[in-house]
Amino acid sequence: MKRQKRAPRPQKKKTAAPVAKPAPETGVTRRSVIGKLQKIGFAVAIIGGAGLLLTRTVNATMYEHDLTRIGQGVPMVVQVHDPQCGNCVLLQNQVRKAMRAFDDDELQYVIADLAKPDGRNLALENSVGKTTLLLFDGKGERRTTLAGVRDSSALEHSFRTHIGQPSGS
Repeated sequence: MKRQKRAPRPQKKKTAAPVAKPAPETGVTRRSVIGKLQKIGFAVAIIGGAGLLLTRTVNATMYEHDLTRIGQGVPMVVQVHDPQCGNCVLLQNQVRKAMRAFDDDELQYVIADLAKPDGRNLALENSVGKTTLLLFDGKGERRTTLAGVRDSSALEHSFRTHIGQPSGS
């Protein structure tokens, strides 16, 4: 007797092990958190820098408008200034340029703003209008009045004369 061959059994299909499905994206990854923190840090640095710059600018402006400095032992250049006046702004720029040649202990600059009561009072006390420079000695006594816009080299010469320095020093 012959052995019968068995009919081949259908082979079971091998299926891969079930793959775990990734969790649905929540949008929060380590990379996204670091990116957000970097953006926040950058924003804080920008805002902090702007705040520091603004603080320094405000302090410098307050110092430059402090008329109580007149007569405190250092000769002073006082500009009678109207912020809405183009010639006043031009004069202000020329004075600031000329003042670079002087140290704070030899000559100082202050603005008498006509938009403020103390600036108006100083102008009235000295009978002057805008676009005028008043040169005070260290005791607070007015020595010279310069009216009108002048260039920085002429102003530097006038300032040196006022403090008793020869020009070209």
